[in-house]
Amino acid sequence: MLNKFVTNHAQPDPSLPSSPHPARTQPVWDAESMPRAASRPARLIGTGAAALGIAAALASCAASPDGTASAEPDPTPEYRDGQYEASGSYVAPSGQESVDVSLTIAGDIVTAVEVTPGATDPTAHGYQERFASGIAAAAVGRDIDELDVSRVAGSSLTSGGFAEALEAIKAQAAL
Repeated sequence: MLNKFVTNHAQPDPSLPSSPHPARTQPVWDAESMPRAASRPARLIGTGAAALGIAAALASCAASPDGTASAEPDPTPEYRDGQYEASGSYVAPSGQESVDVSLTIAGDIVTAVEVTPGATDPTAHGYQERFASGIAAAAVGRDIDELDVSRVAGSSLTSGGFAEALEAIKAQAAL
């Protein structure tokens, strides 16, 4: 492919500041040197084939031990179904605070959760109440191992106590 250049020999505009490079060389494409449109689909097809190859390689990573591909997660539960309770503590600006957590599990999925505030400080108690009012929306319907709550209803410190209680519940429910 040939690149063709044209030199700009136009007279400089006296109203504009002078440039150290009044004549510039710029590439110009004409019909002969323009890349062919037919080559573009080939690049797209090559890119698509590469993407399919990557997808196939990733899919093979999910193969089961017998060599067949597995599209669904392992149905074997890791936790016993039931209702569990635990307490968790965290440090707030007012000092050590705690929350009580009641969690119901069915097939490793959280089906119900309740947080009972236990803070002695009125400000911490208010944040715990907000957390308690919003935790069900963040937790119910999720796999217990994927439950990672960092902030609920504007309360971020209470999540530390919730996480501690959740780990205790996992230990109680583990098969």
